Amino acid sequence: MSYRDVVSRRVLAWALVAVGARMPVAMAPLALVFLVRERPGGYSLGAALAAAYVIGEILGAPVLGMRLNPRRARPHLAAGLVVGAAGFAGLGAFPGAPAAILAGFAFLAGAGPAAAPGGLRALLTSLVPGHAAAQALSVESMLTFGVWAVSPAAVTGLALGVGPRFPLLLEAALMAASAGGLWVLPAGWAADEQDEQGARGGRDGKGTSRLRVLARAWPVYVTGAAGLSLLALAELVLPALLEQRGIAVGWAGPLLTVMSVSSAVGAFLYGLRSWPGRLRTRSVVLMAGMSAAVAAVALIPGAPGIAAALALAGLLQSGAMLTRNLSLREVLPPGALAAGYSVMYAAVGAGYAATGSLAGALLPLAAPSTAILAGVALTLLLASVGWWGEIRAGRSAQGADTAVPLGAAAGAEGAPVGGGRDAERRL
Repeated sequence: MSYRDVVSRRVLAWALVAVGARMPVAMAPLALVFLVRERPGGYSLGAALAAAYVIGEILGAPVLGMRLNPRRARPHLAAGLVVGAAGFAGLGAFPGAPAAILAGFAFLAGAGPAAAPGGLRALLTSLVPGHAAAQALSVESMLTFGVWAVSPAAVTGLALGVGPRFPLLLEAALMAASAGGLWVLPAGWAADEQDEQGARGGRDGKGTSRLRVLARAWPVYVTGAAGLSLLALAELVLPALLEQRGIAVGWAGPLLTVMSVSSAVGAFLYGLRSWPGRLRTRSVVLMAGMSAAVAAVALIPGAPGIAAALALAGLLQSGAMLTRNLSLREVLPPGALAAGYSVMYAAVGAGYAATGSLAGALLPLAAPSTAILAGVALTLLLASVGWWGEIRAGRSAQGADTAVPLGAAAGAEGAPVGGGRDAERRL
């Protein structure tokens, strides 16, 4: 397996549109803090604005994602990106506005484009042959991790070197450009008539509601939430952990960059070959290894050891994320994939928020290392629930007399997954 089937002008155009849509998302939390930090109670206000932004994402992703028509997704995605651009422009244009107005702009900036990540992911996989889906998703992961590695430096440089409103104005310009760039891409992606009817009426061709179709994939969402909860631990507790170890807090940025770069490398390696075992088995193995690496971060005393543990966690994180996206392709019909990706987007955001809240509540009461270990325990619990749910769903599909959802049979005992000709038929 290689990346040759992914290299094309259409994929390059998709990548440029995706950068325009995702760079503002990666820049937003830090940019909101810089925007208001000079005001009285600025840091608290910045955290509140970031919370409003994340709430907008969590609410907007499933609601808007379920309304996407796979054949004519372009107008919907463009409208959402334009709304997001307007939200960012409002923040940048009126930085001194009352807190409630800024929170409203932040909510719009998060909610408007919340369906774009799922829609763009579904569009990307439609641009490549079916057997190259894993490589396409690996490319997307590399792009995402690259964006997240560059964004903090871009925000800091603009906010301190030019002015605190300029990161938000740049985000508005990037998102607006992304909306325009959709017109160089296909209007949507392939879906059968039943999927198109489901997009219009909220039901599939057999009368099943779109919500019930998406609910079948709940174990995948739970495991996805578990995966990003570990990222929350690394990002939010690392500065306090470094202080506990007597290491300069300034090392937090470089250490997190190491994790991002390692994640990009892991995504590249994952797409180079087909891996043995069922997707759910691969997922639980990767999650267990990632949890062990983050737990090691809490226990290792020196900066080099922490860097090595974070690098290993990042390497495994990208593989875990890719198995979740591939699992959705097995569980959901093609017309529901964008909505499923959007629900996953909301689920991982909720997992990030839940683990961050747990860590924040524990930090005043316990050492940072203890807070990290508690978060790892929560992650393992979520991953176990998701794994149990996938096993249960697989057994139910085996015992059913009626037709099973796309890919359910592939998850049954003894069925190979994840590559080769069998993967090509399924994808």
